[in-house]
This record gives sequence, C-alpha cells and structure tokens, in this order.
Amino acid sequence: MFPFLCMFAHRNKRSVTAINLSNQPQNFSFRAYAWSQFKNNKPALFSLYIFLFLSGIALLATLLANDLPLYAKYKGETLFPAFSFKNAYEIDGEKIQIDIAEWKQMPLDAVIWAPIPYSSNKSDLINIYASPSGDQLFKGPEGVGEMPTRFRHFLGTSKRGEDLLAGLIHGTRISLTIGIFSMGIATILGLILGSMAGYFGDEKLKTKRSIFWMLIIGLVFGYFYGFMARSFALADGLESPRMGAFFLQFLISASIFIAITALFWFVGKLLSGIPFLSTTVNIPVDSIVSRSIEILISTPRLVLIISIAAISKPSIFNLMVIIGLTSWTEIARFTRAEFLKIRNLEFIQAGQALGFSEARIIFRHALPNGIAPALVAIAFGIASAILVESGLSFLGIGVPADVVTWGSLVNAGRENFQAWWLVVYPGLAIFITVTIYNLLGEGLRDALDPRLKK
Repeated sequence: MFPFLCMFAHRNKRSVTAINLSNQPQNFSFRAYAWSQFKNNKPALFSLYIFLFLSGIALLATLLANDLPLYAKYKGETLFPAFSFKNAYEIDGEKIQIDIAEWKQMPLDAVIWAPIPYSSNKSDLINIYASPSGDQLFKGPEGVGEMPTRFRHFLGTSKRGEDLLAGLIHGTRISLTIGIFSMGIATILGLILGSMAGYFGDEKLKTKRSIFWMLIIGLVFGYFYGFMARSFALADGLESPRMGAFFLQFLISASIFIAITALFWFVGKLLSGIPFLSTTVNIPVDSIVSRSIEILISTPRLVLIISIAAISKPSIFNLMVIIGLTSWTEIARFTRAEFLKIRNLEFIQAGQALGFSEARIIFRHALPNGIAPALVAIAFGIASAILVESGLSFLGIGVPADVVTWGSLVNAGRENFQAWWLVVYPGLAIFITVTIYNLLGEGLRDALDPRLKK
C-alpha cells in the first residue's frame, strides 16, 4: 500500500510541476507592450501615419514637384533631365542648358513629367496670382493657349507665378528638417545636462583639473571645426536635391566634433601627471545647469532667436543651431526633476553596488525611467521649432531669400490679400504639422512611461 501511495504522490507531483510550468508567464517585452498601447491611442496612431506621409513627401520632394522631365526623348536621344548630373546636353549641335531650358515649349517625342510639373522657385510669368479655380494659360510648343489639366496650378500661384503646391512640397522638407534637427540638438543637450544635474547634484561629480579644462576647450574647438567651419557644406547639403546629402555632411561634422573632443580629453588625461593639474576638482553641475536654464528662460526666446538670426548670415543650418541652442531648457528641467527622484531608488543603488559605471547607470537604467515627461516637451519643441522657423521666414529673417518655406509662402500672401490661397494652404500645412507632433508626444508619453505599465 505504501509503495502505491508513494508512486501516486510522485506521479501527482510531476503533473503539478507540468501544470505550473505551463502556467508560467512568457517573457514580457516592454517594446511590444508600448507599441500595443500606442496603437490603442487612435489620434496618436493617425498622427503617426500623417507624419510618415509628410516624411515621404519631404524625402521625395524632387520627384514629386519638378519642372524638369523625369524622362524625355528629343531628336531620337533618350534623356533623364531630372536625374542628370550634367549641366547641359549636346544634341545634333544644339546645346540644351538643363536648368534653364523651356522643356514645356520643346517639341519632345516622348516625355514623363513629375506629378507636379513645376519647381518651387521657377516662375510661370503668364500666370501671376492665378487662382486655383480661375482661368490659367499655358505656353507650349504651339504657343499660348488654355491650360491643360495636366499642367494646371491646382493651388494657385504667387506674384511671380511660382506654383504654390510645389512650394508646399519643397517647404515640407525644409520645415521638417529644421524642426527635427533643431530639436535633436536641444534633446541631446537637455537630456545630458538634465540627467547629469539631477544625478550628480553639486557634490558627486569629481575629475582631474587637466581633464576638466581640456574637455571644455575640446568642446569649443570641436564645435567650431565640426560645424561652424563646415556651415556652408551643411547648408549646401540641405539644399541639394540629392537624397542623403545633408545627412552625409552632418555625419562628417559629428565625426569631426567627436574626434576633436576625444583628442583633447586624451591630452588632458596625459597632463594629469603634472602636480597642479592632477588636483581633483568638484564640478557643481546642478548649479551650472540651473543657472543656465534661468538665464535662458528670463530672456524672451523669440526675441533672442530673432536677435541672433538678424546678426548672423542667413543660413538654414545657422537657424537650426540657433533654435536648438535656445530650446533645451524645458527638456533639461523635466529630466532633472525626474532624476532627483530616481537617483535614490533601489535599482540605482543596486547598480552602484554591482559596480556599474556612472554612465551605464545614467543612460541605460535611469534615463529610460525618467525620459517620459521630456517626450511631450520634445514633441512640443519640434512643433514650436516649426512655428519659429515659419515666423522668422514670414519676417524675412534667418532663412535665405531663395529658399521656399511655409513661412515665406504666408509672407507672400501678405502683399495681396485677394490671393487667399497663399495664406490658407500654407497655414493649414503649419497647423496640421504642429497638431500631429503634439498628439504624437501625448501618445508616446502614455506608451513609454514604465510607471503606467499594467
């Protein structure tokens, strides 16, 4: 009887163990959970789709709106003017300058135009202030006649006959790039400075005197040679029709900045053997960051940006840097406040007890738990940067006169109040873009905050 009971108990134990193993929860993926939470927020999800749509327009602006044919056949020669790196074609002794040739007036054997067959800065002088629903004229190989539907200015034209829809498409690239990269600069500064101020305070960060001063000098030289000395290359890359030109130039500048900063840090480490320079100094990070925030907040931001932009050379890159360097305070304040609470929690103390480096504790463990309040500030900051750029373009400050932006299009409508389309359509573009960034920020905050996990 006893052996039978033992055998039954052993079999029952195996079955209970199998049941317990089968009921154990699977590995939890916070990334999958956050995405599911974000998808449940319908306004944020719809805003994400609109943002991706606008990003696609910005990337493909040259293909969507271009007065050069995508494909043309002229006198038996196959041409690709929109994709050509040449300045001119030589066909049967005839020289065709690609950028100034009147392609619409040429007797082409076959042609494929862009969806919007106009560029943002090219004039159609026979259609000045053309209304979207009014009569429009077209000058083709046979002369001037009624505008075909294929070449119609669907959103009207400006005082120089520039197509408004083409301007909106190319202005999307400028506005989104300025908003994202300016807030990229502000986000990096805000998160780093805010996290260091909240985590170290005024007493925890110590370093050698030589490393401290050489690192400060390295940051100055790195920024000058990496970005200021290459501002023309960065501006040319942003205005280039080739995709990825600006990203390549920005990557080169960032690499130069990091290399110079690392070089000065290494020199400071070598100089730490000198008696005076080997002294350990205390860096009051919290006081420095807090006083810097107070100085920037006490100055009206728009007035400060306008003042700096007015005395600097008009450049899209300079405008991005100006907006970024004046927009990090809100992100730093939110991050600092979160780190003041997080730095005394158990998981931070556990990381310190395990011997993790301060950088690993800050950026891998503390920052993911303290970034959620800053997400809304980042999203609002991108929207604010777009508004600032539009305002400066409206005033004719900061952006070169030959660059078409949404703000410059609104400014063009100020000269003729009867041309309502020059104000309504760019204004709608600004309103929609700002709104979707705000909704995206709210959705990201609710989805990525670990404290809201169920």
